[in-house]
Amino acid sequence: MNVHVMKRDGSTVAFDRSRIERAILAAFMDPAVLGPDAGKSASVRDKIKAYTDKVLAKIESRPAAVVAVEDIQDLVESVLMDAGEHKVAREYIRFRDLQAEQRKAAGHDVSVSSTQSTIRLKKPDGSLEPLDRKALQALVAEAAEGLDEGVDSGTIVNDAIKALFDGAPASALDDALILSSKQRIEQEPDYTYVAARFLLDKLRREVLPGLGLSNVDTQANMGLIYPEVLRRGLKRGVDAGMIDPALLDQFNLGKLGAAIDAYRDFQFTYLGLQTLYDRYFQHEDGERYELPQTFFMRVAMGLALNEDDPTDRAIEFYQVLSSFDAMSSTPTLFNSGTVRSQLSSCYLTSVPDDLFGIYSAIRDNAMLSKFAGGLGNDWTPVRGIGSLIKGTNGKSQGVVPFLKVANDTAVAVNQGGRRKGAACAYLETWHRDIEEFLELRKNTGDDRRRCHDMNTANWVPDLFMERVAQGAEWTLFSPADCPDLHDKFGQAFRQAYEAYERDADSGKIRNFKRIPAKQLWRKMLTMLFETGHPWITFKDPCNLRSPQQHAGVVHSSNLCTEITLNTSPGDEIAVCNLASINIANHLTEYGSIDRSKLAFTVKTVMRMLDNVIDLNYYSVDEARQANMRHRPVGMGLMGFQDALYVKSLPYASREAVVFADELMELISYYAIEASAGLAGERGAYQSFQGSLWSQGVLPIDSIDLLRQGRGGMLDMDEGSVAGLDWDSLRETVKTGMRNSNVMAIAPTATIANITGVTQSIEPTYAHLQVKSNLSGEFTVINPSLVHELKRRGLWDKVMVQDLKYYDGSVQAIDRIPEDMKAVYACAFEIDSKWLIEAASRRQKWIDQAQSLNLYMAKASGPKLAELYEFAWKKGLKTTYYLRSMGATSTEKSTITDHRLNAVQQAPQAKVCSIDDPDCESCS
Repeated sequence: MNVHVMKRDGSTVAFDRSRIERAILAAFMDPAVLGPDAGKSASVRDKIKAYTDKVLAKIESRPAAVVAVEDIQDLVESVLMDAGEHKVAREYIRFRDLQAEQRKAAGHDVSVSSTQSTIRLKKPDGSLEPLDRKALQALVAEAAEGLDEGVDSGTIVNDAIKALFDGAPASALDDALILSSKQRIEQEPDYTYVAARFLLDKLRREVLPGLGLSNVDTQANMGLIYPEVLRRGLKRGVDAGMIDPALLDQFNLGKLGAAIDAYRDFQFTYLGLQTLYDRYFQHEDGERYELPQTFFMRVAMGLALNEDDPTDRAIEFYQVLSSFDAMSSTPTLFNSGTVRSQLSSCYLTSVPDDLFGIYSAIRDNAMLSKFAGGLGNDWTPVRGIGSLIKGTNGKSQGVVPFLKVANDTAVAVNQGGRRKGAACAYLETWHRDIEEFLELRKNTGDDRRRCHDMNTANWVPDLFMERVAQGAEWTLFSPADCPDLHDKFGQAFRQAYEAYERDADSGKIRNFKRIPAKQLWRKMLTMLFETGHPWITFKDPCNLRSPQQHAGVVHSSNLCTEITLNTSPGDEIAVCNLASINIANHLTEYGSIDRSKLAFTVKTVMRMLDNVIDLNYYSVDEARQANMRHRPVGMGLMGFQDALYVKSLPYASREAVVFADELMELISYYAIEASAGLAGERGAYQSFQGSLWSQGVLPIDSIDLLRQGRGGMLDMDEGSVAGLDWDSLRETVKTGMRNSNVMAIAPTATIANITGVTQSIEPTYAHLQVKSNLSGEFTVINPSLVHELKRRGLWDKVMVQDLKYYDGSVQAIDRIPEDMKAVYACAFEIDSKWLIEAASRRQKWIDQAQSLNLYMAKASGPKLAELYEFAWKKGLKTTYYLRSMGATSTEKSTITDHRLNAVQQAPQAKVCSIDDPDCESCS
């Protein structure tokens, strides 16, 4: 084997296989593993030989002729973990730590950097410049400033220098520093901030010269130069035809520049900043001309264009965004302040039952998707299979062939070239084609009648759920025979549906099918488990509790099931504009809600969202008409799980449910109050009169309307826990609301990554995992867990290996106390009924809905039926993905093997929590 080993002092020696065998043997011989005679066992000797062979194979697969001794030891750990030798691996880690301590005590640790010869880096002009080690050390020291003592600056410097060679391009140093930091995130979460700061340094050297400015060595100097970066960056964007010239003309740029807080650049995690770097910052020919704070200021300026004092309002908006107290949705971040400011997240359409209308709807999909909108299409009006086509006297093929065209359109027209096109098709459960609709995502059958890229959802009436409970029959109709069912809900739907059933019995309607309701329910749940679709959403709660019942019908939800707005074929395309409050930033040091701060943030965000409506670019006229008429917005939240960590509350607890209740009550109160305040300043929305708001009926009051519509079949709490003056607010609301709808909880997949918090209302998926998005793969470890383990003296390298071994879960780690296991239970370790309980408490305060994912580790038909029937009884309007546990990957790698932590659960149903592009449209 022609490989040499680089020792810690920089010298090289010939590879010696026996050293690996002796080290593994020492780990096996520990009495805590197999006892004192373990090394004498023939089977153990065979294992040691086999494991050593695997290490050699990994070394030989590498192109380098010289391998560092630390890399070899990492490979030994990897092989032992892959083989399931958990206890042996633990002892091997302890053996390495002991040796490191002995070397340090004896003064034998020698920096690689002190032994290597001078390294020269190649500049862009081709000249060579010696590596400035003092500047490198200063850069690394700044990157580690204010972080946990577990961040080792010396190790980062040495790693970076080891990765370089004489004549390497200057950019190689950036890559080496980032790599050295991000591969250590799993052992110390603060390395994510170190990696982000190195990326920030790289970004500065890209942006500043492009704006004609000299690069600054440290972030400390950015405060002086940021105002000029703002001015020149906006000028370059205007000259490139990307930025709205009004941003140069209508603002006091000097005042805005002075308001920029350069040190807020240090808030980013590596995942957050890399995401912005790759997809959000404005660029020309691939060269970025925005830095993080000028990015937030550009977004804030774009949202303040129509204000009486745009400069002061932009500063107010900037403070909320750049502090991560709240974040606008992705389309707003993409496009605010640009020449084509498509800021809205979601579009809901109804497809009419004629060929011209169908293809017009598909055209609208293409135009809306082009400018980064997520789509929810109501296909229920389209006639079912076998229906008469009067113009040709032929028979219809049903809705599925048109869905195939819509599916391919979503693939062909992506969202601004930065995200995949994304759409969700909705169909009511009584539609003649519902059975084939359920199978659209299957990988078997006629592929011409499959839609592999489009999401699907059931729009389920209460009457169907009642028939399931009763074990009764259910009748499928074509909308061509009963078109008014589409626009009816509650008791009116029941009466019309039962009348059509009598018509079918008497022969007046021939194109129908009757099946047991439980049989169809079983198929719905089976497909949901097998394919992740269609999602289960409930028509009647969405309509009976809608503030806009007088103005139309809610025919579907959106791409992510949190928007419930009226649509009308050929007249109105519903639009919703989203932003989310970061709850983790609104707790006091004692874990209580900071009410005054929350009220201020909510008020500011409501103003930003209302501005979006007037500033938005509408690619379809029907969307403009609907948005100007009703002015709906959707303010949500993220970081709910982080807040529970701060409060040391298990998600599966009554205390967490009450906290969800109190939190949402406060947000609801402040949001409604803010919209009413905007109505006093700017006027009520056009269709206000006749709404539930105009009658003083708030979301909490509309629960009674749902109970009446169901005949009492509702188990929903109606209490108030925050002690707010709702009676006074009702009187204020009667005088006017600026927005027809004000709240909706979106998935926040991307913006939660940007702000470094847990997404939306989700429980933690795993405490150590790899998140994958369009920017790559990122190791993510739960900093709250690590902080608590450190506080209890339990955080060490063995704990890192344990988290890997147990797929990011703490439940099987015997050293972790039971109280911690309860607080840090992962998503699949929590009974989803607790998620529904908390969601039900939130839903009573929300005028729209929530993107609620449900988890089931060991799914079965009866369990799924029970879970979704429970969600219906608890008054939820919608549910989102079902995430069920499948096979588990067994590959477990070490931090310096550069494969990162590849251990993840592999859910059978589609999983969107890891930054799924499908749900970014609401993020």
